[in-house]
Amino acid sequence: MADKLKDILNKQSQQQDNVVGQLDDVVQLVGFMIGDEEYAVPILSIQEIIKPFTWTRVPQVPKYVLGVFNLRGAVIPLIDLRTKFGLPSKKHGEDTRFIVMRYGDDVAGFVIDRLTMAIRIKKENIGPAPDTINDEETIIDGVGKQEDKIITLLKVNKLLERDF
Repeated sequence: MADKLKDILNKQSQQQDNVVGQLDDVVQLVGFMIGDEEYAVPILSIQEIIKPFTWTRVPQVPKYVLGVFNLRGAVIPLIDLRTKFGLPSKKHGEDTRFIVMRYGDDVAGFVIDRLTMAIRIKKENIGPAPDTINDEETIIDGVGKQEDKIITLLKVNKLLERDF
């Protein structure tokens, strides 16, 4: 009887190790659209996703910084990713969202055109950023490949860097 119990416990342990190993091979992301392109950031970097609401403009900041907003007592900068990525700005629609991202102590809200979905990509399906991009300064972390599309993965720490 004790041998059977040991066998069962060993099998359960092996199964659990297999599941943990498979999870380590998968990157969990949240996808969103800016213009016609899909981007993604690690799911753990997202503090929250909210519908747009009023914000306060701030003078003498780059065009892509719309201003600041109050989120439960914290004043957070609001950045329009369309403008930051060189696309023309557009009026907020039904699908527009603010994504509040955090990296360490840095927090900012980003305006996106549309939320797509939670994405799980195996690490083996993520390629490096294109060679034409300066590795040190780029906000592109890599390129995720799925069956029917390519998703640009962004570096949250670079998105949150303040150059204003």
